[in-house]
Amino acid sequence: MALFGNKGIEDTLTPSAGLEKATFAGGCFWCMQPPYDKLKGVVSTKVGYTGGQKKNPNYEEVSSGTTGHAEAVEILYDPAQTGYEELLDIFWQSIDPTTLNRQFADNGTQYRTVIFYHNEEQKRLALASKEALEKSGKFSKPIVTEIVPASEFYLAEDYHQKYYEKSPVRYNLYKIGSGRDAFIKKLWGETKSIDEPKQKGQKYTKPPKEELKKKLTPLQYEVTQEEATEKAFNNEYWDNHRDGIYVDVVSGEPLFSSADKFDSGTGWPSFMRPIEKSNIVKRKDRRLLSERTEVRSKHGDSHLGHLFDDGPKPTGLRYCLNSASLRFVPKEDLEKEGYGEYKKLFEGN
Repeated sequence: MALFGNKGIEDTLTPSAGLEKATFAGGCFWCMQPPYDKLKGVVSTKVGYTGGQKKNPNYEEVSSGTTGHAEAVEILYDPAQTGYEELLDIFWQSIDPTTLNRQFADNGTQYRTVIFYHNEEQKRLALASKEALEKSGKFSKPIVTEIVPASEFYLAEDYHQKYYEKSPVRYNLYKIGSGRDAFIKKLWGETKSIDEPKQKGQKYTKPPKEELKKKLTPLQYEVTQEEATEKAFNNEYWDNHRDGIYVDVVSGEPLFSSADKFDSGTGWPSFMRPIEKSNIVKRKDRRLLSERTEVRSKHGDSHLGHLFDDGPKPTGLRYCLNSASLRFVPKEDLEKEGYGEYKKLFEGN
């Protein structure tokens, strides 16, 4: 992990082995730092200026709107704990992506919304997430958020870093007075706060190792904890056609729905998409000659299976999973088992 000094000494976060960087501009950077600071898997965040032409700008220069820079947050994160897709989710749920060169009470190009991608995979995921949001019907106006390559990032002055901790009263007055907090809650729900992302899942935890050995069957333990693979066509859910959701057998966190399940012909349960992307962690798997994408649960850290790009439309994805990693909750039991919010997935069925 990099060490950080004052502005001008070190102007960026430097990823070490296994860590990656993400950069987002979402209006006033005071409000963009807290959601990521509270997210598991985020190692460090810094706010600063990027996307413009002036070298080493200061706050007054950027605020004038003449430098081309946008206020932004730079994030150093562990992709084994949180994926780039989850960072994108938090970004979209922290901004108004339909306003050009403005965010809430702040006007000017320095307050435009931008996803600065650091590699082609981030670009692909960013474009896909923007397209999905456009099709979701959440907004009646076009989404104008830019998706552009990352450029040099300049740290903002020290007093801007973690402003919400240094000046909590002034920060809260700004957050509420700007209209951002009310907008987010109205759009994403009363329980959603821009400072407290992803409250879902906090109740899901991984039991201690000895408890797991008692709770799980030998096969479930081998698959979830030792990354084994069960036999094709000889597992519990490959041919299950009942309506309901599939949760992590270890933590209980919701993962997939029968509405997204399809017959892949492989002999393992296969899904087009998860019902909670934030509960899915992807990481590279090089145990075979060819590189694959392993899929794990976030809170239970269970090995679930692998992700392939040969699935049906509209996603084109195939989450190929082990039944031993899952527990099926039929739709009629969702309410009593604490998954009532997912009953809407089966309305009309």
